[in-house]
Amino acid sequence: MLNTVAAVLVDELAPFEFGVICEVFGIDRTDDGVPKFEFRVCGERPGRPLATTIPGVQMTPAHGLDGLAGADLVAIPAAAVRAQYPPAVLEALREAAGRGATLLSVCSGAFLLGATGLLDGRRCTTHWHHIADFQARFPEAKVDPDVLFVDEGDLITSAGTAAGIDACLHLVRRELGSAIATAIARRMVVPPQRDGGQRQFVELPIPECTGDSLQPILAWLLENLAQEHTVATLARRAQMSERTFARRFVAETGTTPHKWLSTQRVLRARALLEDTRLSIEEIARESGFGTAALLRHHFHRMVGVSPHDYRRTFAPA
Repeated sequence: MLNTVAAVLVDELAPFEFGVICEVFGIDRTDDGVPKFEFRVCGERPGRPLATTIPGVQMTPAHGLDGLAGADLVAIPAAAVRAQYPPAVLEALREAAGRGATLLSVCSGAFLLGATGLLDGRRCTTHWHHIADFQARFPEAKVDPDVLFVDEGDLITSAGTAAGIDACLHLVRRELGSAIATAIARRMVVPPQRDGGQRQFVELPIPECTGDSLQPILAWLLENLAQEHTVATLARRAQMSERTFARRFVAETGTTPHKWLSTQRVLRARALLEDTRLSIEEIARESGFGTAALLRHHFHRMVGVSPHDYRRTFAPA
């Protein structure tokens, strides 16, 4: 069951991500048929204000770390990523896990959870912006960079802010049923469950060239994505042999011509989905994929959702 929830705060916490946990578990929604949770806000030094990521804003935990005792869920909001975390907080989280509590992190809260060692050998995720840093610091953790959240039973980790809402509602659904999760989501005016992963929110920059010999070709390609291109035709344009062109392309861009073109065409399609009312078929032609089926294949592989779902989420009404 899910009766008692303890949120653990550390210095430089992120107020919005903490607010996500408060919205789901800290507000009395018994009028909507939602059971009331015992909600504790805990910190290493109760009654002492903690800095937040917003200058001039502080938050004060009412409970000490002993407030984790008996909690069914220990929630860890995002905070500024740091080299070290308070040893007492890490130990309190380990003890809570040892007692059988479920631990849930939102966004960069996964770094605090990772520092306990509890994620070693376990699947997890965090915000896409922090993935490389997280993998370097916790190489034993099995990071999935594409999903909104990962449910490992007693450990739940989520990506960015909205993914924290997804993870919290998922836990409510898992423990208390769909009706309760839907009631909370309705009051928050959010979908009870979203599709897709966090790849759809990741910036996909144009791969940088380390040299300048192919820059004119790359610039020309970006202006002519709708045309059909092969290594042979591009090599002739660059006045190189196919083998030399392919080798130099990989050396300067870090990827093959085919993959580079696919990436740029998806980027073009993404922009057209956001900024125009063109049909999917028209966007497929404009971006160089030719057919809607081919566009859907490459778009879903790279972004994680279909073009239609992406437009529904990101295009202005």
